[in-house]
Amino acid sequence: MTEAATQSPVTSTAVELSSETLQGMRSLRVLARLLDYPTQELQDACGELIEILNAERRLGAALKSSLMEWCQRLQDGDLLELQAEYVAMFDKGRATSLLLFEHVHGESRDRGQAMVDLMAEYSAAGFELDARELPDHLPVFLEYLSLCDEAEIGRWLGEIRHILALLTARLEERGADHALVPLSLLALIGAEGDVEEHRPQVKKEVPDNTPEALDAVWEEEAVRFSATSDEDCALQSAEGRRLAEHKNAVHSDPVKIMPSAWSASPSSTVADR
Repeated sequence: MTEAATQSPVTSTAVELSSETLQGMRSLRVLARLLDYPTQELQDACGELIEILNAERRLGAALKSSLMEWCQRLQDGDLLELQAEYVAMFDKGRATSLLLFEHVHGESRDRGQAMVDLMAEYSAAGFELDARELPDHLPVFLEYLSLCDEAEIGRWLGEIRHILALLTARLEERGADHALVPLSLLALIGAEGDVEEHRPQVKKEVPDNTPEALDAVWEEEAVRFSATSDEDCALQSAEGRRLAEHKNAVHSDPVKIMPSAWSASPSSTVADR
């Protein structure tokens, strides 16, 4: 993989990795890159992204095929059009935000504390952020996970599975290829079915990326600014409150990464992986 494909907004200490863990790391980094703002650098790397995805044995054939076809569309697409589509999808409205804690905490102070806690996790792992991104930005989070062992990856994906499922449903509703990333993360822990429970709700949601919706946000910001307490701010994020309540009500069971297709085949080689 070229530097263009693997370049990351983070630095980290070197760690010893097995061949299986290395492949998992590369796959997570590919998924992170697919959520990046489109650039010529990303387009140039798409061929190698396809190779890495094709070698990932933990994802089903249909899902891998969809991811690789998306990479091909990125490679062949008009860059300006791709960039405009990205801005429309992620920079207008909050429903499809790539900031994980925004879906849970909204603009409340709880989100700030959650990011402090996440930064502490990063620091403990020797993972240092570039100042350009927030710690709960999904591509950054995937970079961190790429340095973790499978048990830790499974734990974290289990913690955010409700966010990933909702994000998948919303991106699918808007016809965005980007839905394949959170769907793939759910597939790694065998939780693709979580998306189904969110689809009825998402179909009823009023789009928040229209000019009218964006104007309403500006008006809401004025109300939020006048709130007299953190509780008032938190209550203004009804969706964040609902997700937080759902998370607290659900018992958290250990989650494992799905085994790779070659793990049961002792004859497979590192080259095959």
